[in-house]
Amino acid sequence: MIDIKDLIENPEKYRASQRARQAEESAVDSLIAAAQTRSAAITRFETLRAEQKSFGKKVAQAAGEEKQQLLAEVKELSNQVKAAEAESAQAEEQLRGLQGAFPNLIHEGVPAGGEDDFVVLREEGAVRDFAAEGFAPKDHLELAESFAALDMERGAKVSGSRFYFLKGIGARLELAMMQMGMDQAIEAGFTPMITPTLVRPETMAGTGFDVEHDDEIYRLERDDLYLVGTSEVAIAGYHSDEILDLAQGPERIAGWSTCYRREAGSHGRDTRGILRVHQFNKLEMFVFCTEEESAAEHAKLLAWEEQMLQKMELPYRVVDIAAGDLGLSAARKYDCEAWVPSQQTYRELTSTSDCTTFQARRLNIRERTLKDDGRKGPTTPLATLNGTLATTRWLVAILENHQQADGTVRVPAALRPYLGGLEVIEPST
Repeated sequence: MIDIKDLIENPEKYRASQRARQAEESAVDSLIAAAQTRSAAITRFETLRAEQKSFGKKVAQAAGEEKQQLLAEVKELSNQVKAAEAESAQAEEQLRGLQGAFPNLIHEGVPAGGEDDFVVLREEGAVRDFAAEGFAPKDHLELAESFAALDMERGAKVSGSRFYFLKGIGARLELAMMQMGMDQAIEAGFTPMITPTLVRPETMAGTGFDVEHDDEIYRLERDDLYLVGTSEVAIAGYHSDEILDLAQGPERIAGWSTCYRREAGSHGRDTRGILRVHQFNKLEMFVFCTEEESAAEHAKLLAWEEQMLQKMELPYRVVDIAAGDLGLSAARKYDCEAWVPSQQTYRELTSTSDCTTFQARRLNIRERTLKDDGRKGPTTPLATLNGTLATTRWLVAILENHQQADGTVRVPAALRPYLGGLEVIEPST
């Protein structure tokens, strides 16, 4: 959640952030009013409680009729203290509710607007001209089925629509890609981690997901647990209610997990093949660092994502996501979108977000600071960031961009060592 003290002291920058997000500016004033109400309620409660304690001393020293009168006053005062305490708790709950629903303060320079208002920062790699090569590109599903790499029909039979079986070279491709990404992450100083895919509601909400109203999240009601849509959720909760020592630098984790999303709003061409499915695997980078380091770490996460895309020899573009499409937690988000020949457009493959101290405040994750003389200083919320390094969806771009006129697919050179030196994928006999 946002820093309520900073919002009260600098309300205009939060109003500007809300305008850029196309969200209600009045939410700022509601927060300020709720904070004032809470402060007044706490003051009243503490004043009455102090008065109650002083009355206790008077009662102990009094006798006879005076004592009886004081006891009656104490009883009335006790009722007032209980009422003030309840009022204080209610004011605190109201403020927490408003604060929990208020989105992160965006970074300066983030594009204003909604989903379609992103800014393309650059395009990398050459988009192939298949017409000049003398053939029309097939889509990834047709290619995968020709290799016996993907079985959507039996996936639907077993689990329903938008489930699938990756098999043969399809399974090998995903494992190779994920392992290559993990090797890159380890080389960059990340700790590999295989994470839980079920989390408690406080972990899901602490990461910034709306467990009550988000139609994309799967819930197991009997157990009151949620299936994650990214290992970011479990990793963010890994250090909840802890104080970290970041004196040696950021803590970087690479989480490999299966992920689940309803994809409730997707339709049409997005539901063909494995572009939008309910279950997929993902390798996610996650960073705990100081707030001052977060912008530099964000740039590094984007560079590592691009490094993977370049190893896959994919044409892609980098986009700066508009404020209204950032979600609750992110202060800035960059997406890398690969060219998909069958759709003649770019589609998201990676996303990296700087969540500043937003998630850490919700999950009570803090860092230990040091004073100038080396002694331990106060604790302060740290920053969290995340970024995708590989997902099942990457197979769409790999198959389509590297297909050849004879129906085969060329394996990117960097991926070949993870496939036993395989250079070309050929149709199944």
